[in-house]
Amino acid sequence: MTHATETYPALRDAVKRRLDVVADAALRTSDPAAHLQALKNAAAALDRLVAALPTDADPMIRHYLERQSYTKALDWLENQAHRD
Repeated sequence: MTHATETYPALRDAVKRRLDVVADAALRTSDPAAHLQALKNAAAALDRLVAALPTDADPMIRHYLERQSYTKALDWLENQAHRD
């Protein structure tokens, strides 16, 4: 297992968390400030993981993350988990 594949589970969780926060209409409606803070926190955590991606990370996942195609990134990461 390469170093990059060891980081994929944490990356998958961070991408999923960001997508979940974006989709949380109930929080957005009931407490917009809390929703914004949760979004900032999720984005910051994801940004840290993306910045720390090792050089052997798959170019496809880099592509999705650099373009903020988070649904595609999540699909890719989930498929990667089934391969391991």
